[in-house]
Parts: sequence; C-alpha cells; structure tokens
Amino acid sequence: MKSQAKIEFGDFQTPLGLAQDVCSLLQRLEVRPEFVVEPTVGRGAFLLAAAEAFPEAELHGWDIKPSYVLEAETSLARLGASSRSRVAVADFFNHDWETALSSHAGTLLILGNPPWVTNAGVSAVNGTNLPVKENFQGLRGIAALTGKANFDISEWMLIRLLRALEHRQATLAMLCKTATARKFLRYAWQNDGRIANAALYRIDAAAHFGAAVDACLLVLRTGTSGPREADVYSSLVALTPTVRIGVVGKDMVSDLDAYRQLRSFEGLCPFRWRSGIKHDCAAIMELRGGADGYFENGLGERLHLEDKFVFPLLKCSDLANSRTTPKRSVIVTQRFVGDQTSSIADEAPRTWNYLQSHTSRFSARKSSIYKGTVPFALFGIGPYAFAPWKVAVSGLHASARFHAIPPVDGCPVFFDDTCYYLSFQTKDEAVLVANVLNSDICQRFISSLVFTDAKRSITVDLLQRLDLSALAAATGMGRDWRELSQSSCSAPSEPAQLTLLMEDPRVYGESPPE
Repeated sequence: MKSQAKIEFGDFQTPLGLAQDVCSLLQRLEVRPEFVVEPTVGRGAFLLAAAEAFPEAELHGWDIKPSYVLEAETSLARLGASSRSRVAVADFFNHDWETALSSHAGTLLILGNPPWVTNAGVSAVNGTNLPVKENFQGLRGIAALTGKANFDISEWMLIRLLRALEHRQATLAMLCKTATARKFLRYAWQNDGRIANAALYRIDAAAHFGAAVDACLLVLRTGTSGPREADVYSSLVALTPTVRIGVVGKDMVSDLDAYRQLRSFEGLCPFRWRSGIKHDCAAIMELRGGADGYFENGLGERLHLEDKFVFPLLKCSDLANSRTTPKRSVIVTQRFVGDQTSSIADEAPRTWNYLQSHTSRFSARKSSIYKGTVPFALFGIGPYAFAPWKVAVSGLHASARFHAIPPVDGCPVFFDDTCYYLSFQTKDEAVLVANVLNSDICQRFISSLVFTDAKRSITVDLLQRLDLSALAAATGMGRDWRELSQSSCSAPSEPAQLTLLMEDPRVYGESPPE
C-alpha cells in the first residue's frame, strides 16, 4: 500500500533512464536551453539527465524535502556539474515563481515531473501539501462544490508556471497524467496562455512508475499564440502522431480529423441530460433483495422496509454490460433538492428508524454539498427523476451504449451518479432517442469527442453537444422524429415544452419546492 507521505506528495520519482529519454527527445526537437529549471527536483534524475544533454546550460532546481535536495546536489557534484547547478529547498505553492523565472533572461527549459495526486487524494489522508484554495477552473454553482471541482495538483502547478512566464518564450516539458495534460492545455488555450505549439508523447506509466494510469510527456512552447491543437504520439521515439486533439469552441475534441468530417452533427441537444442520484452513502442507501419484503444493505444487515421510498437502481456497470433489469434498489428520501425528509417518520417508520440508526455515516459524508441540508439529503434529484421512461448511459465507460429503460412494476428506475440519462413520458420517445444515439453515425461522432483514458469518458458537456435532430435525419429516422414531435408535447422538436415538462414538478403531481 502507498504510504501517507507518498499519497500526499504524489511522490513518483522519475527513473534516470526515462529522464534521459526525455532529454534525448528534446534534443531531437532542437531545444537548446541556456537555463534548465526543475520546479520539483526530487532525487534529481531530470537535472542529471539535463546536465549531460545540455552541457552548456545552467541548472536550477527546488524541492520541499531537504533530503532530496541534498541527494540531488551530491549526484550533480559527482557528475561534475556542481559549478553550474543550484538546488534549494522550497515549497512550490509558496515560491515566488515570477522572480525565479524572470531572473533567467536566456532561453529557458522548464523540465520535470510534478506530483501525481489530486486535491481530494491529499485531503483524504488529511494532508496539507495543497495550494491555497481558489476556483481556478472557473466552476459555478454545484459544479464548484462536487466532484467536478476535484483537480490534479500537477494541473494547478502547470497553470501556476504558465502564469509566471507572463507570455515569455520558453519550452515546458513535463511528465503528467494524459488527462491532466489535456485539462491544462484547455485552460491555456481558453485563457490566452500564448501556447505556440504543443505535443503529447505517451509513456508506459506502469513500467516506469508502477502506476495504472495513462501518462505522457507534455511538451509545449510558450510566448506566442498558435493553433488550439496538439499532436499525440504513441511514444517518446515515435516520429508520426497517431491523432490530433484540440479545443473546438469551449470543449476538447479527441480526434480533430474525424470531428471535422462529422461536425455537422454538433449542436445543442434539445433535452437536458442529468446525472444519477448522489448520496455518498452506498452501504446504507443501496440495497439488494426485496422479493420477500426483506432487503440487505452493504453492511450485510437484513432489513424489512416499506416500499414507498425504495426504488429500482441501475449502476454504470449494469448499463455498460447491458444489464437493464435492476437487481439493486436505492432509498430515495426526497422528491426534489431541499425537500423535507421528516415526513418519512410518519409515512414509513421502519425506513426512518433504519436511516436514523446510521446517522453517523450520513454525518461523515465529506462533500460540502451536504452541509446545512436536511437529514439524509440527496442530490441529483428532482421531478425528472420520477419520469417513467429514461434513456441512460454509463459515464465511466468509453463505449457509449444507450438504453431505453422502462419502469419496473410501475416504479421509475433510478441511476447512480456515474450515469447520465434523459427523462421521457412514453416508450416511443425513449426508444426513438435511444436508437438515434446508438446509430453508427452518432457513435462515430461520439468517438471523435471521447477521451478513453478519462475518468469519465462520457460527460454531460459531451452529450449536450449532440444534435439529435440532424442525427435522426442522417440515420433515416427523421420521419419518425417529425411524427413524434407532432404527436407529443414532449417531442424532440419542441425543446422548450420538453424542458417545462422536465422542470415543472406539477407535471408529476408534485408540489413545487418553495
């Protein structure tokens, strides 16, 4: 198991051989630095490799651990590079990078391997190796409070270095998760980061670091604004890119060439995609059994609960493997966000007593979205969740297989928060939309947008880009689409009415929230 210190500091030391391969690539790219800067020097592998590859360059490095600084200084001295190198102790998050970088007036190479850890990972072990809190991603509303606000520490560090460069010309070459490289590039391209050109060179993270993650060397040149795209190479020695990624509008595209052939299918989805129910208490809220009136929770407890607040549940693994008959159930304590839960005590006393017996587990939920809420609060809940028919897809699997999900014994099916879905009143609507989404041309368009190594390959942002009307016409289902739009107030061609249907709780016999 990883030590707490390794988790907190994302301490994956770069093997010297990999550092040498990186420097060989930079030589091939005709990088000729007068100054090499390593912001998180560790044991010094990159500075040692740079000392050999760039014999005229001055070498500067910092690290938060004094023992690593001493080790790096000793290794550089053995190599005979102590006269042109300086390694010091510094905390990256408090270091004055503007001054540190501006003091080097010549050609500059920023080289290294920043920590491979997320802010949530550090927080989970009660670590303090974190930047000062700031919403640097510009998230708004609930996204700023939930998992979307989680970020890799290295992403923050790369952005910090880019800001410190102040549009000066430099080369940056950093090992990082491939997903982190993309997020950083998206930020830079959308915030005038002055990226002249960029490329990603994949590396074998399992072989070099024992890490089961897609990783790369990100190489870019700063100082002027170039095209918002980057070539992706299969290895450090590959000469021809396998694909080109880039930003189109506000979103990243995984295959620019394929996207450009299919871009006529991009638009605004007339439906609003939703994520599944969020409770952060699976051992208590998710149940198995129920056929004999008894359920079993994740703790192995056998329960006899009323049916009123228990609904069928599908998870992302179910959808990805086409298991559309629910084998699980979930306790749904609210009808909309902010709904009072105290009525459960009168309407379903056994359910209330069960929830009360596990109050400590609900209180231990770490997400700030639950602070100040009613007991046993949920998110991802609203009238739309109680619609009888859904079209759902897993967010965690790169293969976007969509399923039309019917109610079970009159009860709407719910999904966990790793799934996305649309709500419908009728089977005809749901089946038609699922068929359009599963069509070959739609699947090819989705593939041009999807990053298979992402934690969530399918996202709401991606799904909202699908012009279902254009896709239906291209797949020969345009007539069905038009007929459905004429026969139903919730038809695809009337997004405003459909939105009203999904948002107005009175459609489902509810009283709207105050």
